[in-house]
Amino acid sequence: YAPWCPACQQIELTWENFAKESEHLDITVGKVDVTQEPGLSGRFFVTTLPTIYHANDGVFRRYRGSRTLEDLQGYVLERKWEAVEPVAGWKSPSSIIMHGMAGLFHLSGWIRQIHSYLIGTLGVHVYVSYAIFILATLLIGLFLGL
Repeated sequence: YAPWCPACQQIELTWENFAKESEHLDITVGKVDVTQEPGLSGRFFVTTLPTIYHANDGVFRRYRGSRTLEDLQGYVLERKWEAVEPVAGWKSPSSIIMHGMAGLFHLSGWIRQIHSYLIGTLGVHVYVSYAIFILATLLIGLFLGL
């Protein structure tokens, strides 16, 4: 989820009630703010918000059902997750590809922090910051090419 997302805000109360009932369902319910954990959004290939996953014994399934408390509980209690196709092996959050994707998301967050530092703290003009990143990209490409 993301705090600014209207759909996430809409499901928030339902999700909190589902989390309260999780002890009776013998499951663990959690939520992750993708703005604080960009690597996880890369690892889980999050393209829409909110995204709900069911994980059991290292097998991940994306929940695409209704977002009501009753349907969420029914998905677990009635074991409806068994009828859902697991996430493909290469898309699995534990795969090497998704590990690399998480690294790219971390890198983009790091670049954004450097850009913010340059323009916010040092007072560098935005276009100068862009020029620095362009130059760095060219130099890294040249170095790797050699």
